[in-house]
Amino acid sequence: MYRNTALWTLLSLFLVVGRLDAGSWPQFRGLNTGRDDSNQKLPEKIGPDTNVVWKVMLPPGHSSPVVFGDRIFVTAVRDQKLWTIGLDRETGKVLWEAEVPHEKLEPIHRIGSHAQCSPVTDGERVVTFFGSSGLFCHDRDGKLLWKKPMGPFKNDFGAGNSPLIEGDRVIVCQDHDTDSFLAAYNKHTGEVLWHVDRSEFPRNYCSPVIWNVGSKKQIVVAATLRVVGYDIETGKELWTVRGVSRTVCMTPTVGEDGTLYVAAWSAGGDAGELIRLDPYADVAAALDKNKDGSFSKDEVPDGPIKMRFSQIDRDKSETISQAEYEFFRGLFEKSKNVVMAIKPGAVGDASDTHVLWTYSKVVPFCSSPLVYRDQVFTVKDGGILSSLNARTGQPTKQGRLPATGDYYSSPVAGDGKVYFLSQPGKLTVVSAEAEWQVLHTADFKEEIYGTPALLDGRIYLRTHGHLYCFGGK
Repeated sequence: MYRNTALWTLLSLFLVVGRLDAGSWPQFRGLNTGRDDSNQKLPEKIGPDTNVVWKVMLPPGHSSPVVFGDRIFVTAVRDQKLWTIGLDRETGKVLWEAEVPHEKLEPIHRIGSHAQCSPVTDGERVVTFFGSSGLFCHDRDGKLLWKKPMGPFKNDFGAGNSPLIEGDRVIVCQDHDTDSFLAAYNKHTGEVLWHVDRSEFPRNYCSPVIWNVGSKKQIVVAATLRVVGYDIETGKELWTVRGVSRTVCMTPTVGEDGTLYVAAWSAGGDAGELIRLDPYADVAAALDKNKDGSFSKDEVPDGPIKMRFSQIDRDKSETISQAEYEFFRGLFEKSKNVVMAIKPGAVGDASDTHVLWTYSKVVPFCSSPLVYRDQVFTVKDGGILSSLNARTGQPTKQGRLPATGDYYSSPVAGDGKVYFLSQPGKLTVVSAEAEWQVLHTADFKEEIYGTPALLDGRIYLRTHGHLYCFGGK
């Protein structure tokens, strides 16, 4: 009886998944890349009233849609409650909503969301992460399978790193002001398989990626001052490349040839705009007015320290100790804004051996780099689009897009086209070539933070209040 039931379950899943799925877009940016490599035709012209297959209302959230088989999954916030939502891929109909319990909503950035982390799915289960509310696993029909409480995290910007599923593991990286970690959980039970301390890394927002190197899979995270590759079986650090910014908000991508591409930017990391702090001993007498051996916020003058007081105060004591001050002084001194290419095969410190090239101009802030058709595409706030030769790092073209706002959504590409979405909700489609040209523009008139999913000739795009499906005739 059990064997028959299990067989029918597997057969049902195969039929459901096989009905629509020629691949999948199971996580943030698909499969590490932001590319649809299927060569299926994608519409060039899309907009609120152009090539719309369906459009449905959704509660807000910054997470990106993920797609597998006949289902789409997103997270959202409504009425101060957290939700995981499953939708029918063919019609956009909401099939189920599962409320995620929480004690209280944690502090977030002024433009942030309590649904910032994108879900991940393997077709049978969908895993979501809601910061200090924890990690949750539902089946494809919304039944809660397990949960893993976490936090509270010390970070007034909230959590933004999305989880991964690789084999039987759920991979989670969380870099906060203290207690940062990388961990693997059994996707069937939520059991901790391994847990790696990352306390040297304060708050970062790079989601981990899987890098296939030879016959081995590695977990790669770009964060404060260095990129690290970890063994997926044990969590052991395998290699590192130094020379990135003090905070990283972008997620690396893997090129068609297996090269890893990383972009990292934070204020004070551009040449000519470096932030330098005097040693603690030189400023203590002037700033520590009550002589308690630390700086309170009202003792610090306007400037780079006061602007980042909550970050520098890592233990949240409402004062900055000498150790906290000197730690951040070192970060400012070493921070470098950069786009870089790293070849596979690194062991140990590979900063001088495996970096193929670096490029340090017009580096973006949050919108992750895209590698497509031998070009690296990056978009900086203000709509400055750069294309670089993926093999050499040499710039091929730079120009300003018609949409000049900030960019939090990451670009995606397929069928020879690259799609960019600005925070105010404006779309630009460009040709995927070194001398790119603008092909189409549109205005959704709603803010956009999530990254679209591309699958089987369809584009799934989330705005502040809607989810769209676009397709050609």
